[in-house]
Amino acid sequence: MGKISLMLVLAGVLMAVLGVSDEALAKGDDAAFWNARPDAATFARVQEERVQKAQAALDRLLAVKGKRTLQNTLAPYDEVLLYLDAAGQQAGLMQEVHPDAAFRSTAEKISQKVSAFSTDLSLNRAVYDALSAIDTSGADAETRYYVERTLRDFRLAGVDKDEATRRKIKALRDELVLIGQEFSRNIRDDKRTVTVNDVKELEGLPADYIERHKPGPDGKITLTIDYPDSLPVFSYARNEALRKRMYIAYNNRAFPNNMAVLDRLIAKRHELANLIGFKTWADYITADKMVQTSKNASTFIDRIVQASTARAEREYQVLLKRKQQDVKDAKNINAWEFSYYSELVRKASYDFDTQSVRPYFPYDRVKQGVLDVTGKLFGVTFKQVKDAPVWNKDVECYEMFENGRLVGRFYLDMHPREGKYSHAAQFGVRTGVAGKQIPEAVLVCNFPGGIAGDPGLMEHDDVVTFFHEFGHLLHTLFAGRHKWVGIGGISTEQDFVEAPSQMLEEWTWDPTVLQSFARHYKTNEPIPTELVKQMRRAAEFGEGLRVRRQMVYARLSLSIYDREPGKVNTDALVKQITEQYQPFPFVEDTHFQTAFGHLDGYSAVYYTYMWSLVIAKDMFSQFDKANMLAPGVAKLYRDRVLAPGGSKPAAKLVEDFLGRPFNFEAWQKWLNEGS
Repeated sequence: MGKISLMLVLAGVLMAVLGVSDEALAKGDDAAFWNARPDAATFARVQEERVQKAQAALDRLLAVKGKRTLQNTLAPYDEVLLYLDAAGQQAGLMQEVHPDAAFRSTAEKISQKVSAFSTDLSLNRAVYDALSAIDTSGADAETRYYVERTLRDFRLAGVDKDEATRRKIKALRDELVLIGQEFSRNIRDDKRTVTVNDVKELEGLPADYIERHKPGPDGKITLTIDYPDSLPVFSYARNEALRKRMYIAYNNRAFPNNMAVLDRLIAKRHELANLIGFKTWADYITADKMVQTSKNASTFIDRIVQASTARAEREYQVLLKRKQQDVKDAKNINAWEFSYYSELVRKASYDFDTQSVRPYFPYDRVKQGVLDVTGKLFGVTFKQVKDAPVWNKDVECYEMFENGRLVGRFYLDMHPREGKYSHAAQFGVRTGVAGKQIPEAVLVCNFPGGIAGDPGLMEHDDVVTFFHEFGHLLHTLFAGRHKWVGIGGISTEQDFVEAPSQMLEEWTWDPTVLQSFARHYKTNEPIPTELVKQMRRAAEFGEGLRVRRQMVYARLSLSIYDREPGKVNTDALVKQITEQYQPFPFVEDTHFQTAFGHLDGYSAVYYTYMWSLVIAKDMFSQFDKANMLAPGVAKLYRDRVLAPGGSKPAAKLVEDFLGRPFNFEAWQKWLNEGS
């Protein structure tokens, strides 16, 4: 998944940190952003200075007399966004990853301040009128599109409402920031564990997993619900009781705290949408997306459900038949059994054991493989900055070069720790601007490793995730070379932003690509071609059921926001949609919605993941499957899809690359491959 800035400042705040003055940046000083090692007070002071500079630029814009031009109006407006972009993104990252709780709290307060400024800006009628008065007829295409999109976003923010309504909108937006932070904090801070009374309960789990989980003084073993602990239990633990306990714990994260928080989030968003002139929040939030309307989003979900029906039903029957070998009179597969019996089917039907590939994926080799593969594809090189100061000792800093020129910088924060964001995402640091500053971003994941003596053997799913999130990062870096910050980085439509990352996942299934870095951590032998082919055939099993699970998320996301809040009971909706779209019995007393962070960040538009996948499969159809490392098509893709950032509508970017509008054919072929 990707946590990425989608509407820059006007949509709110997302991400990461500081250390170099903005004056230096304006002169082309591209020092690493964390170079000052700031404490919380220093961090807050510098971000406050950025907010003050944003205000000064805004004052200059409003003080202009006479004719409005790009230079006297759009330029200072974009400068406002430049400062808010850095302050908001850097605070957003620190509230999720800094090891000190007090620092995280300080970062949250900064995020609130930046968001409040952004809301005020989006409702400032004088700014809107000034931008509307600019004659863009002689401007370049990117600038014209920037102004058009900005004016649209102002209207969607409610700038054209009367003053009293704008005040209510501002109050609601400020309140929603606090509610969203509370929702995320409750997820992040829930560190519940599962207790194992005897090591025998871990039977079936990998040896290195058991080695990492030694009994405590009381003889008991403690497992967390973080990915490195929970996912192997679901896939490999033979002890059904353990799998069930882990499933229930994992699907009750942030419960009950977030039940009321989510209800408030839904109610306040509905109220905001009504004030701006929309019937529901779902109608409002889809208005600037590729899909255009919530009705179209619902139709899309229905289409995906229908397309996956036959395959999902066949796969479920295969799982049930396998379970009946163990439990003769079994009538169903439980949710905590899906991954486990899927593994057994893969072993029996595809002669593949997921654990057999783990020795070929030690973390350090995978990391280097990601760098080498993407560097070759896109014509760039990466160099680690050994002495770069960072916010935690495990964080690494890298710089990206093209033809010997520094063009980007990023940080890898890749292993679990207390108080850290518990999923996988890319966070921005600052959006690149041509001639002013290089783009910077951070990859935040929770992979095995990071412990002395532990090779960090990864699941292939982890490798896929690494490539996926690195795809977001490359998108950010390649798109950070525009004249205006407002169209730089990943500022394109939200239902397109996952497509480039999902497409990059394809390289994790090619034997030649994998053999360039996947070597056994003991013997150094490359992963065998036949093993990769077996892995791919086996992985195709369950795809129909996984698509259905994605539609549970998508339909829930849309349903809680497409009706009156009084008609929303999230527990009832979760149960109803799960039973409608999945064959597994609903597990009572679970509340996965309380830790479904996308209900805040993505709100009603989780459908975007599958929408993006349809586009990703279509774009991938243009690549040579016999030579996945060939740079030709990759360069065209980089230049026409990644580099433009938000300077064109997403549909136009895709059409520029494909030579036609995207369609469902490649996605449908992919779904049918395992039928």
